[in-house]
Amino acid sequence: MKKTNAMRMLDRVKIPYEVREYDVDENDLSGEHVAAQLGEDFDRVFKTLVLRGERTGYIVCCIPVDRELDLKKAAKAAGDKRAELLPLKELLPVTGYIRGGCSPVGMKKHFPTFIHESALEQDHIAVSAGVRGAQVILSPQDLQTAVQAQFADLVHAE
Repeated sequence: MKKTNAMRMLDRVKIPYEVREYDVDENDLSGEHVAAQLGEDFDRVFKTLVLRGERTGYIVCCIPVDRELDLKKAAKAAGDKRAELLPLKELLPVTGYIRGGCSPVGMKKHFPTFIHESALEQDHIAVSAGVRGAQVILSPQDLQTAVQAQFADLVHAE
């Protein structure tokens, strides 16, 4: 597999990671499918969601694949009153990534980034490598360093 922007950025800041590839199912781009393909628990595989805050602009959130983002909590973490998911048609122009291959690492610009606090309970997590079919495995703290993220409560209570 050739290096993605996400991998090049991790290399540049000397953060260790492992690349794991999986089979893409165009009918199932869910994170649960990815987790099953990787043989990882749902709470170790994180999806990347991009939002637009009412005042703060774009916000990036990484949450476990089987959880649902709480827009109010995400907005509050970013210091905003409200936030909404970025319309799909805007994802590629804003981030440089497509749905199912959106990585928090190596976007066109740096945006405020938040990782769900449950990541701190894991020794490693998986996030998109920037293309469908590949994930990078790294420690939550290394991801935090790479994207200057903050850990926060971002999901609806179970």
